[in-house]
Formats: sequence, C-alpha cells, structure tokens
Amino acid sequence: RSARKLPSFLTLEEVEQLLAAPDERTSTGVRDKAMLEVLYATGLRVSELCGLGINDVQLTAGYLVAKGKGAKERLVPLGSVAIEKVQAYLAESRPAVLGRRKSQALFVTPRGSGFTRQGFWKLLKRYALKAGILKPLSPHKLRHSFATHLVERGADLRAVQQMLGHADLATTQIYTHVNAARLRSVYDEFHPRSDVFVPKAKKARAAAR
Repeated sequence: RSARKLPSFLTLEEVEQLLAAPDERTSTGVRDKAMLEVLYATGLRVSELCGLGINDVQLTAGYLVAKGKGAKERLVPLGSVAIEKVQAYLAESRPAVLGRRKSQALFVTPRGSGFTRQGFWKLLKRYALKAGILKPLSPHKLRHSFATHLVERGADLRAVQQMLGHADLATTQIYTHVNAARLRSVYDEFHPRSDVFVPKAKKARAAAR
C-alpha cells in the first residue's frame, strides 16, 4: 500500500486574509463572510455547508447540525465569530438576498435556491484571488486547515474525529502526521545538530551577497 499523501492546508495568516476578503457593506458580502466563517469554524464538507437548512443552526446553544455521509447527523460547535456573522446574515442580509422568495436553505442565492458545490467553489476561488492566496484552494482545503490547526494546538484526536464526521479514527490521524512534518521542518531549520541547520551569521552573509 502506498503512503497516504499529507493534506495541504492554509496557514492561520492565509485563513485570516481569506476571511477578511468579503465586502460586508453588501448583502452578498455579509452572506459570504458568514459562509466562510462557518466553513473554517466547523470543518464541514462543502456538501454539508451547502446542505445546511435554516433550522440546522442553533445559535443560542452554539452548535449546528451537519448532515454527513450516509445521512448521518452530528453536532458541531460554532465559535463566537461565526455565530456573530451568521446572526448578522440572518437579520438583514438573507432577507435582502431572498427578496420575496422563500427558502429553507440557510445560505441562499438571489434566485431563492441554496448554493451548489460548484457555485461555492467559484465564490471561494474569487475570494482567494482577492486575498492574494496564489496556492490552489478548494473548500476541502479549509476543512484540512480546520483540523490541522486544532491538532497543532493539542486538540484531542477523537474530538476532532467527531467534529469532522470521520467514521474511522485512522482517517483523522493523518493530521498528526501533518503536525509531525511541520515539527520536523522547524527542527531542521533551528536545531544546531540537524543536517540542514544554517547559523544566523551564515544566513546573514548569504543574504548580503
């Protein structure tokens, strides 16, 4: 069996740049900001994000109900920023986007329908370009970023598994390998006994050339 490829992800700085990209002076910008915040706050699959209904978000309790693979439902916590942005979207932006139309979808288009996966993908790419993120970006990369940032900060792996909706813990364990790879790169760069360590003075001389 070949080794599983480590998932690529955004740095925290890149995530913050992306989340700052929507123009919140517009109704669609408020909507898009809420969508991006929810995606990074929860690590949902894009199909789960687009499938959220208006009744799937429990803002007072700080949770949403995600409908995952095999029609399995799970509770996923929402952070305070995501809650605030969804509240702002529901209060004014969603009614403005919908107009007289009605929809059970949480995130809606002016046609009154929910987002398709392809529609959200296009939206994400547009904001990535605006944020100056040149690396390839997909909704799943934000899911990887969510999980990686949690594991890096010491989150319990089984809790991350539950939030992601992974049936098998082994699927979640890939994020420990991502963290190990990053630790290795830091070690190689800064430990004087690593094979690739370059002293600061030598770096400075090389930069001055």
